[in-house]
Amino acid sequence: MSEIVIRHALSSDAAALHRILSQPETYADTLQTPHPSLRLWQERVENTPAGTQRLVACIDGQVVGDLTLEVYQRARRRHSATFGLCVDFHHRGKGVARALMQEMINLCDNWLSVDRIELTVFADNARAIALYQHFGFETEGLARRFAVRNGRQTDALYMARLKE
Repeated sequence: MSEIVIRHALSSDAAALHRILSQPETYADTLQTPHPSLRLWQERVENTPAGTQRLVACIDGQVVGDLTLEVYQRARRRHSATFGLCVDFHHRGKGVARALMQEMINLCDNWLSVDRIELTVFADNARAIALYQHFGFETEGLARRFAVRNGRQTDALYMARLKE
């Protein structure tokens, strides 16, 4: 198998991110809506807000995953961050999400002074929950009817990892 390379997202990655987030299997597990525009992804990549890191995972030069890390900017929350993660449906099960998670945790623990990483995940996404648990995330709560997916209100878990 080819090596997974993690790097900062470039403006030229917008089309690949658009392709990944246009996949029904991908946007169903995120808070994205179907049929995103390419312009939306161009703007998101080119206008990354302060405190945000956008990483991509590449296999053989092709972008196959994305992780956006937002370090909170409010003074009393600067020790905390949240993130969103997606992997191209055709590259799941190859370690892409694991590689993105490892680099994100390295950034938080060793470079960004982040002691708390938090997330929300759909409660029925067992594969993602298992990945997060592998990296030390624990469930802190349940958000009932958190978001609409395929016409149904779906529960989500609040999870967090505290740096030891």
